[in-house]
Amino acid sequence: MDAGSLGGLLLAVAGILAGLLLEGGHLGQVLQPTAAMIVFGGTLGAVMLQFPLRTVGRAALRLVRLFLHRSDGGAALLRQIVTFANKARRHGIISLDQDLEAIADPFLRQALTLAVDGTEPAELRRIMEVQIENATENEARIPAVFESAGGFSPTIGIIGAVIGLIQVMQHLDHMDQVGRGIAVAFVATIYGVGSANIFFLPAAGKLRQRARDEQRLKEMALEGVISIIEGMNPRMIEIKLQSFRGGQAPEQRA
Repeated sequence: MDAGSLGGLLLAVAGILAGLLLEGGHLGQVLQPTAAMIVFGGTLGAVMLQFPLRTVGRAALRLVRLFLHRSDGGAALLRQIVTFANKARRHGIISLDQDLEAIADPFLRQALTLAVDGTEPAELRRIMEVQIENATENEARIPAVFESAGGFSPTIGIIGAVIGLIQVMQHLDHMDQVGRGIAVAFVATIYGVGSANIFFLPAAGKLRQRARDEQRLKEMALEGVISIIEGMNPRMIEIKLQSFRGGQAPEQRA
């Protein structure tokens, strides 16, 4: 569980609701199914119009990863690369062929497969960088979906408020209900602005950051494989690859 994502969302919602209650309001004032249907239904429709349905579906599935995410910052990948470097130094890079099937990371597995097959470092780098570029472009579409939702929802919230005001204006003969009707009408604006600023836009930012982290891990794996091919000392490889992890200190060995 990503405590930061879940805690941040809950804190934002709790702060808003606490402010409402402290001002003498109650939850029923902001729980309006009609306003929610207008804002979220309209936002979803606009997003589906802008993006392919497959991309929207992928973005919806990423909501799970937004709150369920665990990463060691590339520590396990670094250890694996150093292990391969030590083995290649002792027994030759061909000895890594028997380890390929056990590699869980498909990017690292393919890079090492090319290395074992005798691919030149420059050619291997060119091939794998194309893969990194394509994967990065595909991943960039996911945050863009949430950014678009964050742009559409406030405007659709205003549309919902205007629709509510139209209904209020048609019943001006019942002045005792006008104030309540106006208050209900503006709930749609709260939904639109609130969902954009406490969920859609922050979610887009976090997913973009995670995509960048995944790209850096791919770059680290590629640089590690190239270094193995070039016969670099495993200790030097470890120090070199630490920069991809934000300059964290190498792990101490017993």
